[in-house]
Amino acid sequence: MTIRLPDSNGASRTYEPRTEPLLVTPGTPFTSRTVYSAAHVVADPYADVSPDSPAAVDWYATLAFRRHLWSHGLGVAEAMDTAQRGMGLDWAGAAELIRRSAAEAKSVGGLIACGVGTDQLSATEIGYPYSLAEIRAAYEEQLALVEESGARAILMASRALAAVAKGPEDYLEVYGHLLRQASEPVILHWLGPMFDPALEGYWGTTDLDAATHTFLDVIAAHPDKVDGIKVSLLDAQREIDIRRRLPQGVRCYTGDDFNYPELIAGDEQGFSHALLGIFDPLGPLAAQAVRVLDTGDVKGFRELLDPTVGLSRHLFRTPTRFYKTGVVFLAWLAGHQSHFTMVGGLQSARSLPHFAKAYELADGLGLFPDPKLAEERMKNLLSVYGVDQ
Repeated sequence: MTIRLPDSNGASRTYEPRTEPLLVTPGTPFTSRTVYSAAHVVADPYADVSPDSPAAVDWYATLAFRRHLWSHGLGVAEAMDTAQRGMGLDWAGAAELIRRSAAEAKSVGGLIACGVGTDQLSATEIGYPYSLAEIRAAYEEQLALVEESGARAILMASRALAAVAKGPEDYLEVYGHLLRQASEPVILHWLGPMFDPALEGYWGTTDLDAATHTFLDVIAAHPDKVDGIKVSLLDAQREIDIRRRLPQGVRCYTGDDFNYPELIAGDEQGFSHALLGIFDPLGPLAAQAVRVLDTGDVKGFRELLDPTVGLSRHLFRTPTRFYKTGVVFLAWLAGHQSHFTMVGGLQSARSLPHFAKAYELADGLGLFPDPKLAEERMKNLLSVYGVDQ
């Protein structure tokens, strides 16, 4: 049985799907690494909304996907970039997502950390007309909700702060205030502009060496309030350099969706834990690889995870911020949701050739629990685009 897939050059190729999935059984949490998967949200396909309407979420399917991740021992990083935070999911929707997911985590004993930002403060025609005090207050409101839910807080990068801050001293003031106020250690998240162009110049400069210095100054001033950092710059060497400079006890969670196998495996001077969007579609396979690493078998870990990098680099290709479309597309093919619809209409953000290549790469890895279902759904999508089989 074959399927004809379109290429980016307008031609097509014949692909023979695999018939058996990679068999991975659920398991307990890991012992050598702490691993979070940033999880996507499932849209309600029957809601009569427009792309700029508040998100209509299918809560049943959204929470079922989180239970899927927890069943394999993965933690869930909630209300993050992968959940279309600021790209279809507003603060009201994120707050409801945090409440529901945190309650679900308690009921199943799942590990969860939730994003804290300032997306109550939306841009206007003149930009972000807010003071640093208003930005702090927005962060505080979200931090309070996450702490009340019982989840660990992830202090995310703020578009408003990036727009308003005059220099590194403003970042030191805002983050220092929040860390002093936090009741439990938090995860600091440095999200690069490839994921969100509005974050260009974060930490007060476009010079990455100087930005790194400010970032580390924030941590050094409050090491007891920082559980770890998540670095999403797609720069493996910079992440390695940062993690070697962290205070004792502060973890580095890789957010590098291009170089995660080598960063998690580590070297003689340390390793990274993980908080990754790519572990949404890779969940069971990633969990199996980390369990191999738990035994001390670095070679076996790399043999399982290295082949997934091609898929990840494809999904996160520029414009990187649209990687979420490929993540949700694969969740549909894998049977985790009944439709390929996204909040904000973001299912239109990638091309048909992009989807075709993602299907081929994921199928080759054995990611689909039911390869026949994935094939049928891929053919259905192709037919909507007018591609005959």
